[in-house]
Amino acid sequence: MIRIKNLNMTYRSANTEHHAVRGVSLEIETGQFYTLLGPSGCGKTTTLRCVAGLEEPDSGTIEVGDDLVYSSGDGLWTEPFNRDIGMVFQSYAIWPHMSVFENVAFPLRQMKSRPSRSEIRERVMRSLSQVQLNALADRPAPFLSGGQQQRLALARALVSEPKVLLLDEPLSNLDAKLRDEMRSELRDLVKAFNLTTLFVTHEQIEALTMSDRIGVMHDGVIVQEGTPAEIYGKPTHTFVADFIGKSNFFKGRVSVGERNADGLITVETTIGQLKSRITDDFKSGDEVLVVIRPESITVGANGVGDDNVVEGTVGHLNFLGNIIDCSVDIGGQSVQVQLSPPANVQAGQRVTLSLPADNCIAMRDHEQTATN
Repeated sequence: MIRIKNLNMTYRSANTEHHAVRGVSLEIETGQFYTLLGPSGCGKTTTLRCVAGLEEPDSGTIEVGDDLVYSSGDGLWTEPFNRDIGMVFQSYAIWPHMSVFENVAFPLRQMKSRPSRSEIRERVMRSLSQVQLNALADRPAPFLSGGQQQRLALARALVSEPKVLLLDEPLSNLDAKLRDEMRSELRDLVKAFNLTTLFVTHEQIEALTMSDRIGVMHDGVIVQEGTPAEIYGKPTHTFVADFIGKSNFFKGRVSVGERNADGLITVETTIGQLKSRITDDFKSGDEVLVVIRPESITVGANGVGDDNVVEGTVGHLNFLGNIIDCSVDIGGQSVQVQLSPPANVQAGQRVTLSLPADNCIAMRDHEQTATN
């Protein structure tokens, strides 16, 4: 278990300061795989380093397992080596002058209650076996491939049997194919150990495929938290809708704020009147953004249904293998649509678009609000 309450962290220099983490609170249940997802500079790695004890926050509390390891109110600070954690760095931090075996044995040899030589060997070989590196125990660490180095770093983090595993973008240095393979392998391994895992990444696919829960960070705060399906399918913040996957955004004004029998409101948008689900309570006249994913829109040569049907002209068609990325111009606004090949439309063709109301989400323009 990891519990963080109201965490704040500021980096200061002679001329400036940067508030990197702003009141972050989260709770990760035992055995849960939790991902902090966001772009560079959003505060996700700083949060992880605070949990590891590599940064000392300005304020807040941090619990790891049953231990309170940091509390600004109590003046409590636990050194990193006394926190029951294992960590895999982005660079792996493999010691090049050591063999595979010695890299994994190093944490055990630094423990206050140092195990016996035979116990160290047993635990190291068991850890290497779990990541399928036991046959390479005597190999010099620099002679490993990228995927093998990633496994070695993981074996070293697991050998001391920590309660919590911290992963700082551990797949970013791998090529695309190997990264795909390691996603499932890494998740299966930590699940087999029932390890509470805090994972940091800017890669959306990694977060969506590996996580039990995701916290999306932006400008030092968690703007939305939920399961991968909730984060992708039900974004409640414009940054989340824009950062994860692709989305169409239509500016609009609520014309009918009261929900109908289906729980929908009516919005006058730049492409016409749309019925939408909502993330907040709105009243008539409120300015909103209506968001819909490209794959949720259907294209036809004739009208489809009665609600949320608009007409436009096909712009470009980009063949991407399993999908065709299509743009449709509606009154000067480009609407992105994803089609399954073969697509029975051509550039310049007049078509109708059907935007299912259940897939349209009306939300406040958080980016505009932040600048006002």
